[in-house]
Parts: sequence; structure tokens; C-alpha cells
Amino acid sequence: MNEAQDLFSLLRQSTDVDPLAIDAIKRTIAEGKDRELCRINAPAFASKHGLDEERTISAFLHAARVGIFDVSWNVLCPGCGGVLDTNATLKTLQKDEYTCALCSQGYSPTLDEMVEVTFTVSPRIRRIAAHNPHDLPMVEYFRQIYWASGVDVPDEDFAKKLESFSLEDIELAPGEKAVLPIQLPSEFIIVFEPVTHSAQFIDVKGEPTKERRSLSLVFDRDHVQNQTLEMQPGPLRISLENRTDTRVLPAVFIAGEALHDFLGKRRPFLTAKRLLTNQTFRDLYRADTLDIDQRLKITSLTFLFTDLRGSTALYERVGDLAAFDLVRAHFQVLHEIVAAEAGAVVKTIGDAVMATFATPDRAIAAALRMRDAMRALNDTSGREDLLLKIGVHAGPCIAVSLNERQDYFGQTVNIASRVQNLANTQAIFATRAVVDDNLTADLLHRNALTPVPHEVSLRGIEREIAVYTIP
Repeated sequence: MNEAQDLFSLLRQSTDVDPLAIDAIKRTIAEGKDRELCRINAPAFASKHGLDEERTISAFLHAARVGIFDVSWNVLCPGCGGVLDTNATLKTLQKDEYTCALCSQGYSPTLDEMVEVTFTVSPRIRRIAAHNPHDLPMVEYFRQIYWASGVDVPDEDFAKKLESFSLEDIELAPGEKAVLPIQLPSEFIIVFEPVTHSAQFIDVKGEPTKERRSLSLVFDRDHVQNQTLEMQPGPLRISLENRTDTRVLPAVFIAGEALHDFLGKRRPFLTAKRLLTNQTFRDLYRADTLDIDQRLKITSLTFLFTDLRGSTALYERVGDLAAFDLVRAHFQVLHEIVAAEAGAVVKTIGDAVMATFATPDRAIAAALRMRDAMRALNDTSGREDLLLKIGVHAGPCIAVSLNERQDYFGQTVNIASRVQNLANTQAIFATRAVVDDNLTADLLHRNALTPVPHEVSLRGIEREIAVYTIP
């Protein structure tokens, strides 16, 4: 406990960490159940404790940085919500495709909804059962290890929920063999093993039979998917053999309404995309995010570019020292606004800023606040010194590591930069991908702003695109 107290004292020294979030984290570590401290879903934690979501995520990041939590980057199956792979850092996520045996589907990982980021209490702070996952009861293995934090697993009666779509289950030690007798119903059956992520599908149909049939299944690391079998309803003896060096937990599931209802219950979780666009994460982890050779896909990310118009003339007009102070003040204001709108500044280039946001509405909210902030700074000085051009675009991109920092590459980035070049200092320019977003439309409606469309040609882009002026 002395080490925990020291680490929490260190955490409280960070002035930008919400003390209410720290109190909730400390209380949960002291009083919470073991499962509440394994793969914590930060947005769900914030909701449960009535905390601000962004400040809670920031608190968990700071707590992980000082050693209170271990961070896990989990590759998810978008179908069933199962965890297909677990990584201590994003750098080790190197596979081009992951296969879910339970869903019998292959997926190319994206950082949008296929990679979650969770926090597990460090064993230095408190030992929990999940630190030794192969000692967990089967029910808790499924709850804490197999299913992701975005699956809305009930806090109570989870065992009964699992029983509602399970016929049988068994635990096999390394090298152990067993026979599992079952009565096949007229349903689609899945013999699923969550440790090796292996599955055998059985399509049960036709006339019932009393004939006793046999099926042999071997669990190893090489064969995770077998061809679907067709069988009649009736008795079946499943011979099971564990050829791995850990225990396995085969279970017989009925792929019916109860299973699909369970898998359909989801809740928000912290995606890798959202974390990469978090200013606290970029400040704390900097170049530790991606390996130099990694190229990770993001289905949709929103980019905001700004630039000061006439900055050269500004230096000439007011002098180098005064101009530098004005430009620095403008950078500080933009950084604060980006962070407040759940975005992150990727880099500054001269007097320009490149920032990212998980959703278009947060980028537009930031743009509106930036415009108002520059007007306020100009009103204070009594001169139109800070004339800000803003462009916003959203679309697919690649997350990369360039010049020892996490960066982005792709046509979406190029278009966003070109749109900013079109902007004047009286309006924000945004593309159709941004203004057609439902949340963005609501935001603009609340502010009585009507985007004005026009087709434009952008340098380096073959086709004309629709760009909207937000007055």
C-alpha cells in the first residue's frame, strides 16, 4: 500500500488530472471486485461514477504512465466482440488479418472499432485473479478475458446468461483427454474453445436419431477452424484432447436467439482511434505509439488545418518580438481548444496547425471556438493581427510514424490541407463528408449557421469536390 500511496501522490501532482477521477479510481482499487479492475472500459467507468469522459480518459492515461495501470491494446472481432489478440503496445499489432473462429470471418484490423484500449490494475498495486487468467473459472474467463469491454456483460447473473445458450462445457488441463456426451437439439451448434480461439460448427437438422455418434476434436495452436458438419438430432459423444501447454475451456453453444441477443448488447468503449486523437495521450507517449514500419488503417478520421493569413506582414508591421508573442498566444489558445474538444494537435508547421478529431462535429465545434477566440484576441489588441484560415475534412487514412512522432498519411490529409488553403479569414471551409454528418448538422443548426456549397478544384486532386463555406 505504501507504493500505491506514493504513486497516487505522484498522480495528484499532475495539475491537469481531474481529482474526482483520481478519487474514483483509488476507491475502486481499494474496494472494487477483481473483475472491476481487469480491462477497465474508461468511458463506462466515467458514466458509472458520473465523471467527465475526456477527463476520466486523461486520468487513466496519467495513472498508467506512473505505473498504477497496465495498458492493453486489444484487437476485436466486430461480429461477436471477442478479443482476438492482446498487445501491451500498439507497436506489436503487426498482422494484416485476424480470423474469428466463433464468427468464421477474417478481418483486416482498423483502429476505429477493431482495436480497444483498456486499463488493468498493476500487480504492484493490487493482485487480481485476472493476472493469472488460466486460473480463472470458465465464466470469469469469458467475462474478463474473451469478451471485449464493449460487450455489455451484465454485472450480476452472468453465469445464468451464459447457461441460456450453453449445452455443456468442460475444463481440460495440458495434455488431458475427455469425453463429453451431449444430446444434439435441432439447432446450429458451435463447439467453441476461447483459449485457442477454435471452433467446430455442427448444423443439426433432419429426423431425430437414437444412433450414438462420435466426434473427435483436438485443441492446438495450428487448427482453429474445422469444416461445418451436418448431423441429425440425437446423442453425440465428443472426444476432446488438449495438445497445448495451457488449459483449454471448450463449451458447446447453441447459436440461437439467446446467443445473438447477448452478442448484440454493446456499449461505447475507448477505441485506438479515439486515443490517438487525444491530446493527453500524444503528450505523454509521444514517439512510443507506432513502430517505424507500421501502417495502420483508420476508416474515418477528421482533420482540421489552420494557418495565419499575412503572418509575414504581421512581423513587418508590429516587429519580431510583438509578432512572436501574438503567434505564441494564438498557438496556446488553439491547443487548449483542440484538447477541450477531445482532439489532438499532430504538429505545427510554421504558423499552421494540423489537428485530428475522432468525429467531424468535434472538429467543427473547435473551428467555431477558434474563430471566436481569434476575434476576441484582435478585439483586445484593437487590431486585426490574427487572421485565421480553417479547413476541415474527414475520411480514411493511415496512421504512421514520421520524424519520431505519430503522424497520418493519405489523400484525406492532402484534401484537408488544400481546403484550408481555400479558406478566407471570415469563414470556415469544410467538405461534404463533414457537413453531412448528423451531429455536425445539429451543431450548425443550433448555432443558426447554414453551410453554403460550391464545387472546387484542388491542386493534386483530379475530381472536383464539394466544399462548404460556414459563415
